[in-house]
Amino acid sequence: MSYLNRCISKSSFLGALLLAAALLSRGGTYAAESGGYTVEVLVDGMPLQEYAARGTRYVEASKGREYSVRLCNHTGGRVAIALSIDGLNSIDARTTSATAARKWILGPYETITLDGWQTSAATARRFFFTTEEQSYGAWLGKTKNLGLIAAAVFREKQHQVVMQESDERRDEPRRRLVEGGASGAPAPEAKMKDSAAGEPGLRSQPNPADNLAATGIGTETSHPVRQIFFDSEDSPATVLELRYEYHASLVRLGVLPEDGRCTDSLTRRERARGFEEPGFAPDPYRLRDR
Repeated sequence: MSYLNRCISKSSFLGALLLAAALLSRGGTYAAESGGYTVEVLVDGMPLQEYAARGTRYVEASKGREYSVRLCNHTGGRVAIALSIDGLNSIDARTTSATAARKWILGPYETITLDGWQTSAATARRFFFTTEEQSYGAWLGKTKNLGLIAAAVFREKQHQVVMQESDERRDEPRRRLVEGGASGAPAPEAKMKDSAAGEPGLRSQPNPADNLAATGIGTETSHPVRQIFFDSEDSPATVLELRYEYHASLVRLGVLPEDGRCTDSLTRRERARGFEEPGFAPDPYRLRDR
């Protein structure tokens, strides 16, 4: 990770404050943050806006769109992060406690972007928004925790050791997997059909689950990883959670305003237009004489 994002010059500090104020005024931010760690959901490389409501944080899913999860360590220590999508570990698709989960290792001030489920030591399959019925969790028979992205951050235990990096280690890719003693079997590869392009005529009435967001397992992408040792603390320093729903669900939950309804005077004013249909000004005197 470049240090450019961490060093803010005096001339840009005021601009950063104004940007933060603008984000707060819209009622949303672009990263769940706690204790110096952040998690973001990216679509086309851009973070989705988050909405704080009902004691949690939400992002709006778009059916059929691929997404990535970006994990950031803004501290000076190495950490291990267990990433769970729909209750499934992003590395081996298992459902475990955060402590027992396999984890991604991030160095000081490092960022990693994860595009999908790790299906081998060299490849992953893309995350994408789909329905509960077409989700990876449904394919695995694990649908208890759909719609939730969770990242548990573990700090490294402090030991006085001298580490020597070999030439082979320096030459390996920067992306790395995972702390965890037992190397579980990688998540099975599966071909999932996106519900947005589902076959017509399979049922006369839409399934209610079609309106609820979940994550599928999509196209294969290169993502080389290696396993390294990491002695983590016994409990996470923090757990970051993001819930994702389609627009209609966010409206029903009260996270977003109902479509077409003015929620306050400022919203009404923002929707004002200068011109409507062509015509003439109504004459109140002529209307009175009718």
